[in-house]
Amino acid sequence: MNNPPLAVLMPFYNAAETLAETLDSILSQTFKDFVLIAVDDGSTDDSCQIVRDYMKQDNRIELLQVEHQGVVGAMNHALNNCAAPLCARMDADDIMAPERLALQFDYLQTNSDIALVGSRVRLFPEEIIQDGFHKYISWQNSCITPQQIADNIYVELPIANPSICFRRDVVMAVGGYRDGDFPEDYELLLRLHQHGHQMAKLPEVLLHWRDSEARLTRTDERYSRVAFDQIRAAYLASDPRLQQGRPLVYWGAGRATRRRSEHLINHGHAPRVWIDIDPGKIGKTYQGAEVVAPHWLDRQEKPFVLSYVNNHGARELIASDLNSRGYRNGIDYLMVG
Repeated sequence: MNNPPLAVLMPFYNAAETLAETLDSILSQTFKDFVLIAVDDGSTDDSCQIVRDYMKQDNRIELLQVEHQGVVGAMNHALNNCAAPLCARMDADDIMAPERLALQFDYLQTNSDIALVGSRVRLFPEEIIQDGFHKYISWQNSCITPQQIADNIYVELPIANPSICFRRDVVMAVGGYRDGDFPEDYELLLRLHQHGHQMAKLPEVLLHWRDSEARLTRTDERYSRVAFDQIRAAYLASDPRLQQGRPLVYWGAGRATRRRSEHLINHGHAPRVWIDIDPGKIGKTYQGAEVVAPHWLDRQEKPFVLSYVNNHGARELIASDLNSRGYRNGIDYLMVG
């Protein structure tokens, strides 16, 4: 087989129940010139046999097998055994829209300044999706442009991991996937952002993202709220905008907000003041900083504001308030999850 310009990288572990549906969606792509590198991460069910059966029908599939080590090890093994310049990530329980690879390939071919592109996603099966996950996906699907993704990188994971297609040389240059007590997909996007790489999202729904009680995001501590807060704070602490010498202000003085912000404070970024609209909190002191009302921000020399209020509705209201005071998103303030 000639070296194709694109590779689909799909690690799998005991995915026999969903693997055939996933493989059908990959092999039915309108874009044909790709290789599927399927990495068996030490499965003990019939997953490997399913892949082998498909290999008899389609020579674009390569099967690699490793001892069980987790998704990071499997992904790096795929990257190290891949010659294609573009790599599309896929999970073994999701479904690609037929035009996904064609649209992402064309986008990266015509936008040389973009290192990684994702897509909007649809959750399924609908009957088990909880309201909180719906709200998160609605927010994620609203982050489309490189600027929107950069402005929201510290809120949550702004691009669904199995929807991404990236330039292999860029990801390899920043060190590939990293293993640790953090979500590897979010950490990679934070690292790409730290290195100045632009990321974008196609407005089409090109991935059907399966939810289940067995998802790693529900069962593994690396995807817990605390793990997200810690890795976010680690990268935010080194963001150049926090090194400008401007007074640092945290918006939100509630208990949950203070708990999340402690990770950044522990990196040496204590607030000058806290902002809150609750009259019961105004005048109190936390971490040596006073709680003040929003009008404190109407100063000749603007501080840099981090909004830690973790409610989608309140987040928009705070952004509107800051904008009305002449603060600019990404320049004078950031939203933080």
